[in-house]
Amino acid sequence: MMSGTQWVDCGNGVRLERGVRCRMSDGVELVSDHYYPPQSGPTESPLPALFMRQPYGRDIASTVVYAHPVWFARRGYNVVIQDVRGRGDSEGEFYPFRNEARDGAESIAWLRTRPECNGRIGMYGFSYQGLTQLLAAAERPEGLLCIAPGMCACDLYHGWFYHNGVLRFASTLGWGLQMLKVDARRLRLREASDQFEQAWSNLASQTGVLPFRDHPALLGAGLPQYVLDWFDHDRSDQYWTAMDVSQRLGSIQVPALHVSGWYDTFLSGSVQGFLDLCNYAGSDFARRHQYLVAGPWQHIPWGDRAGSMDFGPESLVDADSILLRWFNHWLKDSDEFATEPRIRHFVLGENQWRHADAWPDPLAHQHEILYLHSGGKANSRQGNGTLSIERQETDEPCDVFVYDPEVPVLAPGGVAAPSGSFDQATLELGNNVLVYTTKPLTQSLLVFGHPYVILYCSTSSAHTDFTAKLVRVRPNGTAEFICIGIARSSWLLRESGFAAEKVNLWHFGLEPTSCRFDVGDCVRLEIASSAFPLYDRNPGTGVPSCQATSWDWKRSTQIVYHDASRPAALYLPSSKVEA
Repeated sequence: MMSGTQWVDCGNGVRLERGVRCRMSDGVELVSDHYYPPQSGPTESPLPALFMRQPYGRDIASTVVYAHPVWFARRGYNVVIQDVRGRGDSEGEFYPFRNEARDGAESIAWLRTRPECNGRIGMYGFSYQGLTQLLAAAERPEGLLCIAPGMCACDLYHGWFYHNGVLRFASTLGWGLQMLKVDARRLRLREASDQFEQAWSNLASQTGVLPFRDHPALLGAGLPQYVLDWFDHDRSDQYWTAMDVSQRLGSIQVPALHVSGWYDTFLSGSVQGFLDLCNYAGSDFARRHQYLVAGPWQHIPWGDRAGSMDFGPESLVDADSILLRWFNHWLKDSDEFATEPRIRHFVLGENQWRHADAWPDPLAHQHEILYLHSGGKANSRQGNGTLSIERQETDEPCDVFVYDPEVPVLAPGGVAAPSGSFDQATLELGNNVLVYTTKPLTQSLLVFGHPYVILYCSTSSAHTDFTAKLVRVRPNGTAEFICIGIARSSWLLRESGFAAEKVNLWHFGLEPTSCRFDVGDCVRLEIASSAFPLYDRNPGTGVPSCQATSWDWKRSTQIVYHDASRPAALYLPSSKVEA
């Protein structure tokens, strides 16, 4: 302990030591708060440490979803919350993700020298704090025995910022404004800070600024450039892989408890990180000890509500108790996680938890294949689009709609793109959405895994997107949003010679889900070419989206084929269940 330290009494014997400094190998000092459990100190037996590294101010400590560090300290852990480089009281320059691997590993090495620590360390936290764990683990620091990354991604490009080549626009811009607002204050840039405050007071309107790369708040004098870099690097390249662990999965050799939410921005990245480490972690031991908890949650908060849906009392899982059992198992040898299932997933609609030993293999798992049909007018839910297990046997008429970037189809949650399950019935009234629906089910259907679509489409533009949205229609007509997928022609079809007026095969996945369609429900698939501002809109020209204004927008005529030679279909990883 540091001599002369001012102690803070947190009650029940827990003490807080504020502002502990740790020097990195390049001379930069990072600052942390240390919470000590009752009766611990240099004369007491050392105990394991729980470590969190985060950029939002160490006093927050992920308490928006997890218990306060005092709660964990009461249960026999030293808890250390550190400001990452360039944030809070820590020195240095903040550039998201860039320094977290080395800084995390060096901080762990330092923690092991502290007299109150017995050398056994676990890391926790969600979102950015989740990736700091993965990056530190890839450095293989001695003493790091387990991690619990929540709602993050191993692959920044595919799992955090872009989805099949399309920018996750609302979340990227919103988070960028949030982070730069703190930078402006730290750098004492008053004019820039005032711009951010003004933008933050009406965040939903910021997605309408064009071109969005030239958003005035992002271009303030003296500000870091990382948000502009995210926009400029719209391809998966070394810029992204140098900052994540997508190319270093084999370096991670510790057990991990992954937490995901069916309505979280980083859902695909989080689930894929779990799957990738199950397959490619650096030891058989680590591969066998990857666990996933996937609930009906958005990014913040976690509970029984997400959007307009109430998921019932079973969704109110005690994440803190799960974390405690996880850390007791690996750091205190309690063996209390030994009987936990590899995957615990909440079934939307059933509103109960189920267990699985493995994630469904998209190549080997049983699929419910639902083929698209129509009389040539599937536009809106008033049209004649249907889904059926019967494959197309005739030359059915194709469906046609117009994509207009000036009037894009909105995100599932509407113009502000909030997360959660919302009724899509109003959005489905637009003729710029194709709607295909089954008859009411006569047997319940359990969907678990990654749905995907195979579409045959042509377009009048040389650049376009297609979206696919899975919806559950209740007997009363409510159209509940389940999950969505999107793909950009310049990404999905970059090697197959995409061109205007050419029929191309669009094969892409939707976000993963776990959902039950009950007897009387209908399965619905929506096809469109935007979900704005959840995703950025495709200008329809060669101008990059981030640089486009309305002068660069081009309407396009989209044609979706579904006939005997082009069997368009929705593939659901599913099984029939008893009613």
